[in-house]
Amino acid sequence: MKEYEGKVVLVVNTATGCGFTPHYKDLVAMYEKYHDRGFEIIDVPCNQFAGQTPGTDEEIHEFCQLKYKTQFPQMKKSDVNGETAIPLFQYLKEQKGFEGFGKGPKAFAMGAMLSKIDKDYKNNAEIKWNFTKFVIDRSGNVVARFEPTEDMKKVDKCVEGLL
Repeated sequence: MKEYEGKVVLVVNTATGCGFTPHYKDLVAMYEKYHDRGFEIIDVPCNQFAGQTPGTDEEIHEFCQLKYKTQFPQMKKSDVNGETAIPLFQYLKEQKGFEGFGKGPKAFAMGAMLSKIDKDYKNNAEIKWNFTKFVIDRSGNVVARFEPTEDMKKVDKCVEGLL
């Protein structure tokens, strides 16, 4: 993370075959709009949620570049939960726990689905699904966590406010 010192960073666990995969479109737009002002995105493909990130790192990268024209860094496929979670996500979850999915049909659907998988999902900091986003300010503080059900306009507004 040393290379991102002094920048506003959005870290997101992604998937290529998820209903939230179109978030890439908004992420690309944010990157293009704010990159010159010191904004970075770290894309962390993860296959821990219903196997929605199949393929090799190269195949995932190619998909993202061809379908969404991504330009931001993409890490190798990694775990974000459990004993094999990468240290970055262990830290992010320690800093910002789960605060809910918000309101609306997507939030209700996510809550219903997760209650079948983990009855205690509301009370732990684990990543709940693909496209959970963390925003880090220029000083390295984790200032926000956005669940995949959150409107991307709120994520954009948070980032813009830090730039």
